[in-house]
Amino acid sequence: MRKTANSAEHEKIVAEALSPVATELRMIDAADLVSLLRYERWGNISDLVSSAAELYFMPGTVNFGTSGEYRLDWDSKPEILLDLEIKPRGVTIYAKLSLADAQAGIEINHIAFHQPQAGDGRDADFLARTLSEARFVPRPDESRTQPAGANSQAM
Repeated sequence: MRKTANSAEHEKIVAEALSPVATELRMIDAADLVSLLRYERWGNISDLVSSAAELYFMPGTVNFGTSGEYRLDWDSKPEILLDLEIKPRGVTIYAKLSLADAQAGIEINHIAFHQPQAGDGRDADFLARTLSEARFVPRPDESRTQPAGANSQAM
């Protein structure tokens, strides 16, 4: 992707939003991920990405993009690269997630705003908002919340 003035800001927003997903994926043994990539077990990798993402995002927001690679040499620690499709409301992002020994990173290959926002930085604000809205946030237990003046009875 040709980098623009907002590319770094967009990558930072996406990286912050996906950091818990990357943390979940980094709990998987690197040798297992390398094996799945080497033998092109795309469905298994897709299931792992979906399982990690469903803890933090609404279904269908973060998906495996059916491609990945690994870097593994005798003198270095492994690095896993997974293509992701991130689709919060109003935006489609194609990115590469890098999982390494002590860190993870994201590189956006393409980002498409379905309705680009006019004005400097408004796309970044929209991206942050829509990723936040796509986050899975458990609702408070409705049985604990009662309208003012309602009588509560012990069960």
